[in-house]
Amino acid sequence: MSAPAWTGGSFGERGRCLLAPNPGMMTLDGTNTWVLREPGASMSVVVDPGPVEDGHLDLLDEATGEVGLILLTHHHFDHSEVAQELARRKSCAVRALDPDYCFSADPVTDDEPIDVDGLRLRVVATPGHTADSISLLLPAERTLLTGDMVLGRGTTVVAYPDGQLGPYFDSLERMRALVSSGEVETLWPAHGPVLDEAGGVLDFYAAHRRDRLGQVEDALAALGATLTPESAEDDELPRRVVEVVYRDVDESLWGAAEWSVRAQLAYLAQRA
Repeated sequence: MSAPAWTGGSFGERGRCLLAPNPGMMTLDGTNTWVLREPGASMSVVVDPGPVEDGHLDLLDEATGEVGLILLTHHHFDHSEVAQELARRKSCAVRALDPDYCFSADPVTDDEPIDVDGLRLRVVATPGHTADSISLLLPAERTLLTGDMVLGRGTTVVAYPDGQLGPYFDSLERMRALVSSGEVETLWPAHGPVLDEAGGVLDFYAAHRRDRLGQVEDALAALGATLTPESAEDDELPRRVVEVVYRDVDESLWGAAEWSVRAQLAYLAQRA
């Protein structure tokens, strides 16, 4: 039986997900735009206002009321495309880790506390999917908004060379530590449904990526390929590895798989 379609909705006392109309292979049901507001407050925080498709900007303009701040979990256009225009309409700032995506404000910094009309967040730098990926800790809900570092279904792409596997593993460990300390119980991703068992999900993510690394090493052996920093950057080797490791996966996904394989090859070459 297939899982029910994800349509967004309200979660906890402070979270509302407005699903963008951009479903696809990489975006699942679409981008989750999170609107966060402290109970009784008039001003909200909008996280990942998303793409321009099919009136999403107008929907956000109408549905969000007063907005005190817009935050981006990373720079990819399906998260950031309408951010500045929404900020102009709402007379607020846009903040991100990358200064190029900020508007009328400075970049966020790791561990920075953010307070908007009583809503308290903490920035958690979680590079891996991209170099500028952040997560947002919402302590009052014991949840972590994960951007694209953890998805509601399946696993994310490490978008090499901007994304790197070493930082990705480090970020998963940091996120897992928030679970172990009792600060996080659930995950609110930027694509797909919310995840209630944060620890199990993060353990699965780490194990899955380690398993993939083993499969890549086996594929290299089967291909008789010697891995060096130079060969890891070869244009042909990643596709050859994909054809072995992902032979049972629909070929329409091989392009995305190749990004991750390139990250895996670079990671293994650094440790060779």
